[in-house]
Amino acid sequence: MSKPSPQASLPGRMLRHLAGTRSAARKAFPSATLKAIQAAIGAGEQRHRAQVKLIVEAALSLGAVWRGETSRQRAHELFARYRIWDTEENCGVLVYVNLADHKVEIVADRGVNRAITRAQWQDVCAVMAAGYARGAYQEGSLQGLARLDDLLSETMPRRGSGDSNELSDKPVML
Repeated sequence: MSKPSPQASLPGRMLRHLAGTRSAARKAFPSATLKAIQAAIGAGEQRHRAQVKLIVEAALSLGAVWRGETSRQRAHELFARYRIWDTEENCGVLVYVNLADHKVEIVADRGVNRAITRAQWQDVCAVMAAGYARGAYQEGSLQGLARLDDLLSETMPRRGSGDSNELSDKPVML
């Protein structure tokens, strides 16, 4: 099966990203939801050594959409920009949410990625996306993070109180 040209769906994607505003993102992820996500990330990191960062972006720039930048490419860019790779055990994990594209992407550093399969990452993304499709952004986020924490706890269990919190647990809204 051949893939459709990225330009084939360009007008619809452009409109979604043009309509994707920060105020819409803040409505989906209000302060209480961000605090609940931050608490869930902190609690999860008490069970494992990985460092989790959640970034929510309302939409890409129109230039990025025109160039055909994917949510996956943007996630990799943010992984580098926010230095999620810069952890002692190479255990950073980015959970990236692109509201305009209706996509959840996970990018993990090599210390984590070699222990968790692509299918397992996709399962976490699917849990979150299903919640978001129902408009349940807090529930979808918390369920996805719980699934992620279970995977990370199995593959990178916490060793003791000496494990440090190298990345802020606070979600980022772009």
